[in-house]
Amino acid sequence: MSLERYVAVVREVCLVVGLPDAEHVLQTRTLEVEGFDVRMDHFENDPHAMYVNFHYGTVTAGRTLTVFRLMLEANLLIYAQDQAQLGLDSDTGGMVLILRLPLTPDVNGDVVADLFTHYAEHGRYWRQNVIDANDQMFEGIASGEYYWLKA
Repeated sequence: MSLERYVAVVREVCLVVGLPDAEHVLQTRTLEVEGFDVRMDHFENDPHAMYVNFHYGTVTAGRTLTVFRLMLEANLLIYAQDQAQLGLDSDTGGMVLILRLPLTPDVNGDVVADLFTHYAEHGRYWRQNVIDANDQMFEGIASGEYYWLKA
């Protein structure tokens, strides 16, 4: 598996979701999924996988440490099983979900499109309940009670 496999999967994704210009997606390695910027990459030192980065939004100043704690908890309890991790972009302060997707024979455009939809739902949850939440709601979520975690 190699760059050719990655290119074939990206072309299939574009076909499935109705994007007519797969070459543009391959050139920029980005697209928008339900309002989230998504970057797809392939690296020669890991030829059997593609990497998908979802940009969920910028964390409000003053909340970074608490949000980082929530992301670490989610990484341990939810995302580790998916080869995914939440993190903060140190340059922008943005919340990013990084997914390593093994390019197994069963991975095709439909599978990747479904993953995009799945992680866009996660992004809406984080954006609504953490990033854009008012102070009272944010404090309730950040209290350390685990009732807010949804798989």
